[in-house]
Amino acid sequence: MKSQTKERMFSEYPDVVNVKQMCEMLGGIGMKTAYGLLQSGEIRYIKIGKSFKIPKVSIVEYLLG
Repeated sequence: MKSQTKERMFSEYPDVVNVKQMCEMLGGIGMKTAYGLLQSGEIRYIKIGKSFKIPKVSIVEYLLG
């Protein structure tokens, strides 16, 4: 996929999102499924305290497989 298209994907979201935003980006998946994706390592994240911070690029990479 062209880099320009990747840059436009989810342009309305910030570069780092929370789990709720990630759920929206992935078509409204549930929180349990979202945490499963994070814990399994399928989507990279950073944990700050109790908060999961997910780089938008990690979600795009997951979708592009």
